[in-house]
Amino acid sequence: MLQEATQLIESGDVFDQKYQTEEALKFYLPAEKLLPGNADLLIKITRQYLYRMPSLAGTEEKLASARIALTYAERAVKADPKNSDAHLAVALSLGRIAQLSGNREKVAASRRIKECAEKASRLNPANDYAWHILGRWHQGIAGANSLLLGLARLIYGEIPPASNDEAVRCFKKAIALRPDRLIHHMELGRTYAQMGRTEEARTLLEKALAMPNREKDDPETKERGRKTLNTL
Repeated sequence: MLQEATQLIESGDVFDQKYQTEEALKFYLPAEKLLPGNADLLIKITRQYLYRMPSLAGTEEKLASARIALTYAERAVKADPKNSDAHLAVALSLGRIAQLSGNREKVAASRRIKECAEKASRLNPANDYAWHILGRWHQGIAGANSLLLGLARLIYGEIPPASNDEAVRCFKKAIALRPDRLIHHMELGRTYAQMGRTEEARTLLEKALAMPNREKDDPETKERGRKTLNTL
């Protein structure tokens, strides 16, 4: 059984590396039936359901895929509570759900996103994407409008402290760990733009836009960066 599962995972990995999510799932899902408590495999499956979202037609389909991703991510945490990437997978899934939801859902998800990203960074301080998600959290709360902040106070009573300065610190940490990931440079640049540090923002945004696409969401990240650059 273990040998069969290993072969299935290896076959899925080939398609995962090409971001061919549907093909990867054809191997990962049967492997999961054989190894239902394998946290690393559950994280791989989570990734496929997140990666496939841009190819889906409507908001409901995308939300459904993100919710399936969250289910697998939560199972990964249960299977291995000390796995940094499992906690990160929960944060990423919640973030995707929040992007497609209303303000109340965004606020309700935000605290847990922060908690999961913090746990991921504590378990593995070298997890660059955990620092990135923390940076995005601080960036988002620091730049939130009064309506969203008011709703957050209603739900929380008190909003966890957030600042652009802390976002900058987190993004710089992510860059130090993985300077080849353009998304870290882009979001640091967007944070500087939010702070009114125009020249620093422009430098970083242009640098990120010039970097080659290596990851699934790099085109989406660049589009976000171009929009910010056009406002400077």
